[in-house]
Amino acid sequence: MKYFIKTFGCQMNFSDSERMKTFFETNNFTPADKIDQADLVIFNTCGVRLISEHKVYGHVHNVFKKQGEFQRKRKYLGIDSQRKQIIVVTGCLAHREEFRKRLKNKVDLFIAIKDFPKISELISKIDKTKSTNFYHSLKNSRKNSYLRIEPKYEKTDFALVPIMTGCNNFCTYCIVPYARGPEWSRPFKEIEAEIQKLAEKKYKTVLLLGQNVNSYQNGKTTFPKLLKTLAQKFPQIKFKFLTSHPKDYSDELINVIAQNENIPNEIHLPIQAGSDKILKAMNRPYTQKYYLNLIKKTREKIPTAKFSTDVIVGFPGETEKDFQETVKVFKEIGYSEAFINKYSPRPGTASFKLKDSISLNEKKRREQILKNIFEN
Repeated sequence: MKYFIKTFGCQMNFSDSERMKTFFETNNFTPADKIDQADLVIFNTCGVRLISEHKVYGHVHNVFKKQGEFQRKRKYLGIDSQRKQIIVVTGCLAHREEFRKRLKNKVDLFIAIKDFPKISELISKIDKTKSTNFYHSLKNSRKNSYLRIEPKYEKTDFALVPIMTGCNNFCTYCIVPYARGPEWSRPFKEIEAEIQKLAEKKYKTVLLLGQNVNSYQNGKTTFPKLLKTLAQKFPQIKFKFLTSHPKDYSDELINVIAQNENIPNEIHLPIQAGSDKILKAMNRPYTQKYYLNLIKKTREKIPTAKFSTDVIVGFPGETEKDFQETVKVFKEIGYSEAFINKYSPRPGTASFKLKDSISLNEKKRREQILKNIFEN
């Protein structure tokens, strides 16, 4: 059986897809060069941004539409009609009930990412002559044993290495805690063994991944300790990491970055909003003053430090005065990179119940103002 994986969204999803590829190929699946050549099409989805969700709808529809055209041609030629492809959706969106309902006649299987090693068993139950859509997720399961699968890395000198998954923060706009579940940290020895193999293959850069990477905790090993140990054991490898949460960005971590030359001074530290009122509404447990102090402390220890960030404009209730607090932060810090997102309600999150009170045109205006500051 030939398979094709289409990945959407964050680096964690791309890392998960690399592990899926190893799993499939060790279980006698063959990669297809193009999506229309595959018997099995897997969409690894992200539900953080509305634009990613719309892309998934479009791609699933296109595959399903081509299936219908294929069936009609076979019927016209007098050949028994049978579905050509099995469509599977995993990742964040697979967990959303209203998303599954919308695609229930086009998708055969929705599966939690942690359960994809069961996919061979599950697709064998699918009736190829009709849509037999069902959802599979181990209820209350925190197992993430799929992370032990050695990935088929996309690059030969740069590797994505997840060290934890899930999130306990429950920011009011974010679907991740519901889709990924609670935080779970990989055993340090597993991470070390994976990076040892990368070192032997002469990899130059490793990106350590987690939804909240600096909350990593396995036994007595915290994230700063893990980062320091890896940096010192593998001095030939550059160690980057994302995504950091300001509440877990510690003095110890700053010192580790400052003391190890193979940890780049480019730090991703999302602020999301500059207004204390909006930060509280987002359930981000820090203030603008606290965040700016983190930047100050880092630059005192690491004068060459550069910062990138994520920010949301147009969160419900964000007034012009609130927005100007974000403008203030942008001007004061001078980010090297900024990912500016217009707020969009995500079903299942706490903020979905709030009125989306800011018009799209106003969100675009605020987005452009921040872009102008960043680009100049």
